[in-house]
Amino acid sequence: MDATELHSKTPDELRDRLASLKKEAFNLRFRQATNQLDNTAQMRNVRRDVARVKTVLNQKAAAAAKTTEA
Repeated sequence: MDATELHSKTPDELRDRLASLKKEAFNLRFRQATNQLDNTAQMRNVRRDVARVKTVLNQKAAAAAKTTEA
């Protein structure tokens, strides 16, 4: 998932995506703790996707706040 794809989504869609990514991260951590995780790079990718979604949400919130100010 790249940032350009995220910019086209609404804040509600982004929050839903964030929730699903957090669930996925939890499941990956659980699988790693039980030594069932084959590809540990998945954890890194999910963590970075969470950061991307949070960044875009914050950018959209800041833009909305700026438009209401002016």
